Amino acid sequence: MADVDPEEVSLLSSGDSDQIAEVFSRYEDRLQRMIRFRLDRRLYGRVDSADVLQEVWLDASKRVSEYVANPTVPFFIWLRQIAWQTIIDLHRRHLGAQKRSVANEVALGGGQEETSLSIAARLAGDLTSPSQAAIRDERLSQLRQALEEMDEIDREVLALRHFEELGNNEVAEILGLQKTAASNRYIRALKRLKEVLERFPDLSS
Repeated sequence: MADVDPEEVSLLSSGDSDQIAEVFSRYEDRLQRMIRFRLDRRLYGRVDSADVLQEVWLDASKRVSEYVANPTVPFFIWLRQIAWQTIIDLHRRHLGAQKRSVANEVALGGGQEETSLSIAARLAGDLTSPSQAAIRDERLSQLRQALEEMDEIDREVLALRHFEELGNNEVAEILGLQKTAASNRYIRALKRLKEVLERFPDLSS
């Protein structure tokens, strides 16, 4: 699994707010990428990724003592979990949708429907011309249904590696997989994604 950085733990345990902020700043770009990918498109215009990141920072700063007391995972993995919990809360607050339990969603790194929609929205977002924009909603629904045919864990591995751009060790840590299994699942998921995109030539070109 991914290793805990003792230098980071030392800085975080210092109690110095500037040092804690410096460690957090190392992961701002990665967290922003995760937030932009995972945040439901229906919230665009109402919720800004920078505001979400600020919520994550406030929550993490209050709970950092919990982390340094038992740093079992790298600090980024811990931050990402807080970011995902924040996104789940935002979805419930603004959309009022019925979701699966937070525990299950966090354990997988994302719920089945949420991940399928995030991937589909990213792919359909590549349709930019007026004629393409007219079919985006239809394509989004079709893509989502096609992606939900994939194995759930494979789809999460794909989302984490390909769209959040995490390393294989980080994916293995988040999903509780062996490194080899995470790598094999990613290869399989890419192959499956290619097969899905072949059904949508306007996306695979």
